[in-house]
Parts: sequence; structure tokens; C-alpha cells
Amino acid sequence: MTLAGDGTDGTDRMAMVAVVVAAVAMATILGAYFFEFVLGYAPCPLCLDQRIPYYVAIPFAVAVALGAQLGAPRLLLAGGLAVAAVAMLIGAGLGVYHSGVEWKWWAGPSDCSGPINSFGTAGGLLETIETTPVVRCDEAAWRLLGLSLAGYNVLISTALAGIALWGAAAAAGDRKST
Repeated sequence: MTLAGDGTDGTDRMAMVAVVVAAVAMATILGAYFFEFVLGYAPCPLCLDQRIPYYVAIPFAVAVALGAQLGAPRLLLAGGLAVAAVAMLIGAGLGVYHSGVEWKWWAGPSDCSGPINSFGTAGGLLETIETTPVVRCDEAAWRLLGLSLAGYNVLISTALAGIALWGAAAAAGDRKST
């Protein structure tokens, strides 16, 4: 079976979708690493949380692509894509939450967007200040066309979830037509 096969059982479409989801998700994570390690934008705790759904979706998408090539059952492939879709929907939700925190629509977690209430003892104040990295969740470090990285994450995660669901639906659609 090839990725460009006849598609009679939906397996080819699921394999192609899995490759697209894995490739775009990996490119997104690599982009985040580029912003962090090359451009020097330190991620806040919410930024790091938004990466977790990608760490779930990528292996599932790769497994679906490999499974399709090895003749795995359609239902198993569809389930793998569904898991990737759910992970990306969670990622989109985290992105919406983070974007709202950046726009001050709602409060973010106190560890990265609230006031600093305690620096410890007076003797350790300077050491605490020097060793505590402060990356605020409520201040977008970068924007393009009005969207922060969290906003772009919403768009990418939603698109990947939709693509994965479309691929997973291949199994159900083909069952009805046979």
C-alpha cells in the first residue's frame, strides 16, 4: 500500500492525514524551539503547557502512518487519529486560555501572571531575585498581525484537530458505503 493508493478502504487517506498531522505538528514544535533557543524568547508556564498536546499527537500520528503501511486495522488507525485530534483540541483550548490571559480578558495562573507576594527572608531576597526567572504569561512577547504565539497555536491546533478528525472519519464513511 502506498500513501497515494486507491483509497478504497480509507486507509490511504488516514495514512496521508497522519503524515500531514505529524509533519505540521513537528514543524510547530520546531518553530517554538526556534523562538526559544535561537531568538531568545523564553517560554512562560502556559507556553510550555501548550506544547504537551503536540508531544501526544506527534507519536500517535506517526504510529498511525506506520500502522497504515503495515496493514493495521482501520478502527485502530481511526482511534489513533481521534486521540491526536482530542490532543490538538485540548491544545487549542490551552491557546484560547493563554490568549485571553494575554489580552487581560481573564486572570491567568498566579505563578506567571499575578503579583509576586513573597521573596522569602530579607537575607535571601537578593539571591531569590537573581535566581528566579520571571516570564509573564499575561504579556505577549511577540505578535504578528495582532496574534501572539498563543493565538497562532489556537489556529494551528484547531486545523490539525479538524484534519485528524476528517481522517478518522474515513473509517466510518467507508463502512457506510459498503
